[in-house]
Amino acid sequence: MPFLSFDGRVALVTGAGGGIGRTYALEFARRGAKVVVNDLGGDRHGKSASTSAADKVVAEIRAAGGKAVPNYESVENGDKIVQTAIDNFDIVVNNAGILRDVSFAKMSEFDWDLVMKVHVKGAFAVTKAAWGHMRAQKYGRLVFTSSNSGIYGSFGQANYAAAKMALIGLSNSLALEGANYNITSNALVPTAGSRMTQTVMPEELLKALKPDFVTPLTVFLAHERCKATGRVFEAGAGWYGTVEQFRSRGKAIPEPTVEKLVENWEEICDMNGAQHFEDVREVTKKLDIFGSGICYVKFTETAKAHEGIGGGFLVEEEVAQMPKEGEEEGTLCGDIGSLLGALAGGADVNAKDSSSGNTLLQMAIMTGITELVKLLLNRGANKTHSLILI
Repeated sequence: MPFLSFDGRVALVTGAGGGIGRTYALEFARRGAKVVVNDLGGDRHGKSASTSAADKVVAEIRAAGGKAVPNYESVENGDKIVQTAIDNFDIVVNNAGILRDVSFAKMSEFDWDLVMKVHVKGAFAVTKAAWGHMRAQKYGRLVFTSSNSGIYGSFGQANYAAAKMALIGLSNSLALEGANYNITSNALVPTAGSRMTQTVMPEELLKALKPDFVTPLTVFLAHERCKATGRVFEAGAGWYGTVEQFRSRGKAIPEPTVEKLVENWEEICDMNGAQHFEDVREVTKKLDIFGSGICYVKFTETAKAHEGIGGGFLVEEEVAQMPKEGEEEGTLCGDIGSLLGALAGGADVNAKDSSSGNTLLQMAIMTGITELVKLLLNRGANKTHSLILI
């Protein structure tokens, strides 16, 4: 197949002063990208900052005929890092990280906060600073470095595991928000030697887990040819795969009690016929009964709206299936019950729900049900009151 070039692209790689980040930066440059090599220059605990790590990688790139500039900012200063970019801005690989490994019993609040600050707040700050540029040019590629520790858990790494799992959630959400702007976002779970792992892995294992084995996947995820988004990929020692989340078919219990739950426990946990969902809206749409009997609202194909004012979506029929006053009480799933009740009662479509403070349109959007959104817009709901649409 043809060589995948990055000519004309600008790539920012955080934590690129060594290990896996260095190999990313070198490969992007080899393929024609202009690279911003960001590295604070600290050790795996985030201490002893130095400019030498980033400078060495930039020197390597320039010696090979590539283009690169160094940046020594902490990832918390995302705006300053992005200002270093050359010309435009196309790719962000959030790779910077630190470790503060300690058992949960001995973990201090400082240990927790520092890891969260670098991994989660840092990725947010850098990506947020680049986001406006990417939206404006209607192009962007985001790669977030997660970890098996986050997906499966790891003894002594509660802080690190929580931070790495948070990045998957961030990536998944940005994949949805970036879809209309040709911005893709994916999470990568690498198994590779780095500055963070060189003190905890034996030398022979470090050789088997060379960063070079992970780099091809990261580079492809950042290429314009790659359309994958909202995915989690795993790579290590020459093996590549995807990680997916599945949900059991579960069991609806209309009048739940602890005892009824226990009676149905095996069926609840049975993963035969497990379902995979692309996003939270799909989960909501595919529930047979919203809230598994809590809000008692059932949606069928016949309830789909057509053009016109609320045509086809019979709010009153849906409300009729909800518990009446004095019957079993339940917390309404995603405010759907409050929304339907308000619509059936003839509420002002621009009113706000008293409990959540959201407009009816915002509530409809959060349910993920297109028909409800159309219904409200047809009835004159004000888009400007619902920033979630923007």
